Amino acid sequence: MPHDRLERALTGRIAGVDEVGRGPLAGPVFAAAVVLPRRIPKNLAILLDDSKKLDAARRDLAFAALMEAYRQKRIEIGVAAASVAEIGRLNILRAALLAMARAVGRLPAPPDFALIDGNQPPALPCPLQCVVGGDATSLSIAAASIVAKVLRDRAMARLAVRCPGYGWEHNAGYGTAHHRAALLRLGPTRHHRLTFAPLRQLALDLAEEPAA
Repeated sequence: MPHDRLERALTGRIAGVDEVGRGPLAGPVFAAAVVLPRRIPKNLAILLDDSKKLDAARRDLAFAALMEAYRQKRIEIGVAAASVAEIGRLNILRAALLAMARAVGRLPAPPDFALIDGNQPPALPCPLQCVVGGDATSLSIAAASIVAKVLRDRAMARLAVRCPGYGWEHNAGYGTAHHRAALLRLGPTRHHRLTFAPLRQLALDLAEEPAA
């Protein structure tokens, strides 16, 4: 379970930063930055974990608790994204780092220190530490992973209304069997990451099909 050992070893406002959505075939990549209080309420701490380890109901419960704490100004949250166009132009790693930097930039003020999930540092206006597997070990990074995951899933569900048939309301743009079958049937949309290998291969396959 995550804990706040890393945060307690530092001073000042510590932001946990995580991104969600590197792997999908469609949609933007989201990132969140969360600054928790020095004394994290137990009823909040017990809800926080790596978003990938939580089922949808527990994730929504943790997200609601974080939003309530945010409304009460007990925590700080910054959220941002990098678009499909930026993913295509920059590559997914650089786009994810850009989203992280933007999320930190949307905090009320630059943090004194940032804990970054992963091993690649975004360009931030503060000292930072990369933490591999940080969403499973740091409470602030776990909180950021939950916020980014829930908001990205909701964004993909909204896109699913505009682009029906791909199942984004269920698969969040990941390359499930349903999503891949829909790509063959319907073709890609402007929300698909055309630089990703499965989409490039699809384009090649379609180009090689004989004319009817």
